[in-house]
Amino acid sequence: MTLDQLYDRICEKGSMLCVGLDSELEKLPESLRLECRRGDMALGGSLYSGDARAQMTFNRRIIDATAKYAVAYKPNLAFYESLGSEGLKVLEGTVRYIRERHPDIFLIADAKRGDIGNTARLYAKTFFERMDFDAVTLSPYMGTDTVKPFLEYEGKYAIVVALSSNPSATDYQGWTQDGTPMWRRVMESMMEISSPDNMMFVVGATRAEHLSQVRSFCPDNFLLVPGVGAQGGSAEEVIRYGANSRGGLLINSSRGVIFASSGEDYAEAAAMAASQTARFTPPA
Repeated sequence: MTLDQLYDRICEKGSMLCVGLDSELEKLPESLRLECRRGDMALGGSLYSGDARAQMTFNRRIIDATAKYAVAYKPNLAFYESLGSEGLKVLEGTVRYIRERHPDIFLIADAKRGDIGNTARLYAKTFFERMDFDAVTLSPYMGTDTVKPFLEYEGKYAIVVALSSNPSATDYQGWTQDGTPMWRRVMESMMEISSPDNMMFVVGATRAEHLSQVRSFCPDNFLLVPGVGAQGGSAEEVIRYGANSRGGLLINSSRGVIFASSGEDYAEAAAMAASQTARFTPPA
């Protein structure tokens, strides 16, 4: 997907919302888990059993309820890998479901991989060829070698973690030398080997005060902005300080959307939360 196509989706939907499919098994509605335990194979399909069926069914219903408002989905791999091979089936099945039912959606693998050489090349092959994601999050700690293999795929994106939203992010990201913080050095070094057509950055919503600074030296790249909703970030502030002429933002909300309700109305509640998050009015 090109940046122009992504911006077209943002304008069509009036939204910059990325829904994080962090489908933690213990947080799935009890009514759904009971439903799946009764063995209704139609719910998740015959490929899935037990917990995996509940997770797959949950994802399908959340996706169908929120696709009208979302421009991207971002499954975090930890919630699938923790179920072993069954969870990986759910991850692949979720990607196929989105591609078949909602092909206009941008898909991000939240994997935070960061390795070099053949390992990085195989990670890129996994996410871009085998699983057909549009983008994958990467940890830059081992340097530019960890990112270059992901830049070789046309129409695909490396999303490098620059300034994250977790409380201890400043332990390393905020370290400064000659007045320049580490997160800025990371972004500038990555910009030297890439272009906005294959590179995005993670900048947390709880660091919204930095977005104007980010845009001063990085005006054109899309930013994936986590931390809205349950973590306390403001989508309105993110858009005010971080939007550019092509939108330039994918504002992620995970728990605030998918777990908006723990009752039987969880899909309807997710749709309502999605409809009210990261709304965007394109300039005339």
